[in-house]
Amino acid sequence: MGLIEQIPWRGVFLTPEGEKLAQESRERHQVVENFLLVLGVSADTARRDAEGIEHHVSEETLDMFRQFTPTAWATG
Repeated sequence: MGLIEQIPWRGVFLTPEGEKLAQESRERHQVVENFLLVLGVSADTARRDAEGIEHHVSEETLDMFRQFTPTAWATG
């Protein structure tokens, strides 16, 4: 099974595997964007930069971003 499914006369939809991949991608983006915001990067720049960084950052680095930012989100 692939990531998308085409249903005639209804359109193209994500499969459960596609939904999972999309959710993981959104979460990676949010982690990177929030980290950049905590560093003081403007919201617009953080959003744009996260678009590129999220595709190249390792899980190890993402884990460090997650560890660094939770308390900062609550106060920021």
